Amino acid sequence: MIDIKFLRENPDVVRENIKKKFQDKKLPLVDEVIELDKELREMRLKGDTLRADRNSISSNIGNLMREKKVEEANELKAKVSEINEMLVKIEEDETKLAEEIKTRMMTIPNIIDNSVPIGKDDSENVEVERFGEPVVPPFEVPYHSDIMAKLNGIDKESAGRTSGNGFYYLMGDVARLHSAMISYARDFMINKGFTYCIPPFMIRSDVVNGVMSFEEMDAMMYKIENEDLFLIGTSEHSMIGKFKGQIIKEEELPLALTSYSPCFRKEVGAHGIEERGVYRVHQFEKQEMVVLCKPEEAMEWYNKMWSYTVEFFRSLDVPVRTLECCSGDLADLKVKSCDIEAWSPRQQKYFEVGSCSTLGDAQARRLSIRAKGKDGNYLVSTLNNTVLATPRGLIAFLENNVNEDGSVNVPVALRPYMGGIEKIEPKK
Repeated sequence: MIDIKFLRENPDVVRENIKKKFQDKKLPLVDEVIELDKELREMRLKGDTLRADRNSISSNIGNLMREKKVEEANELKAKVSEINEMLVKIEEDETKLAEEIKTRMMTIPNIIDNSVPIGKDDSENVEVERFGEPVVPPFEVPYHSDIMAKLNGIDKESAGRTSGNGFYYLMGDVARLHSAMISYARDFMINKGFTYCIPPFMIRSDVVNGVMSFEEMDAMMYKIENEDLFLIGTSEHSMIGKFKGQIIKEEELPLALTSYSPCFRKEVGAHGIEERGVYRVHQFEKQEMVVLCKPEEAMEWYNKMWSYTVEFFRSLDVPVRTLECCSGDLADLKVKSCDIEAWSPRQQKYFEVGSCSTLGDAQARRLSIRAKGKDGNYLVSTLNNTVLATPRGLIAFLENNVNEDGSVNVPVALRPYMGGIEKIEPKK
């Protein structure tokens, strides 16, 4: 959510930003907010004037009573009662207007960074850099669920019976490999100086509204029936919510946190749930990084954070590339974002395994997260990035480390988490 003062003073900038995101249907919101804001400020001014009049009259009532001028005092008391009734109505209207403004402001997209390429959707994202040589082995790489099946590592049929489509059982060495990757991602980030956290896996609606747009919430979140609780789609939601309504000492910034959680998503939309494999599912696990920092440090942190994900996957012998997300592919709260994509030797193309975003002060404004500096309080900047989301990261690992006989090489980084084994062999 942008600052209403900024919108008031720069309406054309806000309109142009909406156009860059190809959301022209939201253009009328700018004029609506300006008009409602003007009405609200006039109403508040009227309320302040009435309160001043009431204070002045009340003071006179006391003087008149001391002078035994009861009749005149009663006339003024009636006037005070009249003012009180007017103020009750004004305050009710103020609350209603403020809510109408807030609803519109939360729908207007955040101002994107000047470096963001302009494009309608993810098909116009721009490749920035490749890391590692994308290799196509001299044998046909099996589909990832076939690699897992040869290791007796997956059971979707049973999951279908217990939970339906979009769920899975991981078994044996594949389940162990999955956990090893998560544990390694945790330690990898701790070694980068991040504080490890395990957050709540359910959050209230006010936190959901603070960390994401309404459109994202409807498409992603599972709501707990008869409770004001939602299952998290990523631990970023809980981690940012941790600081809701807080004033952080400036000397404590930056706060660099890495969090583990299961994640739950509806996956509503064109992509749908994958019938055969585990690329797009309702439930997965994730190691996330979240940073709260001074606004002037946000871009430096953004570049560090995506580079950590690149370094993580390269340590697992997985070639990756970074893609700059275009304007139309940015969620409304994001200032700038890039995707990290892993090489798929089976498909001979890259696929998304992570995303890094800086959101400016949008989440901080919605959740009232401030830092206390020497010149007063200010809104912090928030950033988030995927270290590892698996089983998607597991798919990338398996495809890039499988051998022709179905065995899977275990890179040096993962061996301490796999009992020292160097290779996982197919099961007979």
